[in-house]
Amino acid sequence: MWKGQRGLKTSDLSRLFSLLQDLPDVIHRTRQVGVKTLVAVTEEVEEFSRVLRLQERYPDLVAPCLGLHPLQAAGGQRSVRPQDLEEALPLFYSHRERLVAIGEIGLDFTPWCAPTQQDRDDQMKVFIRQLDVAMEMDLPVNVHSRSAAKVTIDTMRRRGISRALLHNFSGKPAAAMEAVEAGFFFSFPPAVCRNQQRDRLIQRIPLDHICLETDAPALGLHRNERNEPANITLSCSYIAKVKGQTPETVREVTTQNAYRLFSRASR
Repeated sequence: MWKGQRGLKTSDLSRLFSLLQDLPDVIHRTRQVGVKTLVAVTEEVEEFSRVLRLQERYPDLVAPCLGLHPLQAAGGQRSVRPQDLEEALPLFYSHRERLVAIGEIGLDFTPWCAPTQQDRDDQMKVFIRQLDVAMEMDLPVNVHSRSAAKVTIDTMRRRGISRALLHNFSGKPAAAMEAVEAGFFFSFPPAVCRNQQRDRLIQRIPLDHICLETDAPALGLHRNERNEPANITLSCSYIAKVKGQTPETVREVTTQNAYRLFSRASR
């Protein structure tokens, strides 16, 4: 049986509201496809309590992560700022025994998201501080990197990070190979099934460095449809096709990869 690596995200507004409206049905479908663990991440401090309540409701399924994403929706999308950590940091420590990772954290240097050097500097300060928290707590990190793959990987290596998941990775294969050398993992959502843009990258990354994800409620098979954790089967089948493996092999190997990475998650 497999693990829903990065199976549930607690943002994306209208689709999230839809997901929460029929949550028992979503969980039922998730269990039906064999998912044993949902790694649930946050993007903003306001979501911390939601993930923790979700774990309390489904303690045998939900594995919580807390983290501040490089982009914050509060007041309109903007880069995360060091002051955003003021409320978040005490919560990392007060809930440290419940966490399986720090995330979703990272860097997003897309020009329209981080138009100034100050934006990029702020993101880097918050990223480094959360990497240091992960090191202190001996936890892996769940990482977003867009238009910043190499600097994200280099920063993690300099900070001594050895356990990281680069989710929905779209960087160059050369950067990916540096991350593989560092021992990092990669995950791919159902959205990769839409076209062949990631095929070369998936082919290059060894299977023992790949996990599966859905990033629900976003990044599903169809752009404007709500995604949910049960769709992890789509990622599995597509990666199997690209790598010339059976879905059963991909399922087994990625499950073991996820449990190695998220070692606190229950089986």
